[in-house]
Amino acid sequence: MIISILLLVAIPNMTNNNDIASQRGCEATIDLLQAQVGAYYVEKKEYPKSLEDLKGKYVDTIVCPNGTELTLNTVTRAVEVK
Repeated sequence: MIISILLLVAIPNMTNNNDIASQRGCEATIDLLQAQVGAYYVEKKEYPKSLEDLKGKYVDTIVCPNGTELTLNTVTRAVEVK
């Protein structure tokens, strides 16, 4: 009985923590990519045409840890969720 009560409390908490970790991981990825857009500009004196231009030299991946795809807004130069 006690174990059942503990599980009822713990399982929703763990699920919520996983959701928060995925969200924060995506926010961190966006921040990193945004910084690398700036680094690309400093080095090449032009902005990348897409996030693909950053792969390899500037970053290893251009998607969030949870698989959410990201894109570069070519007008505002901001990294956004696709």
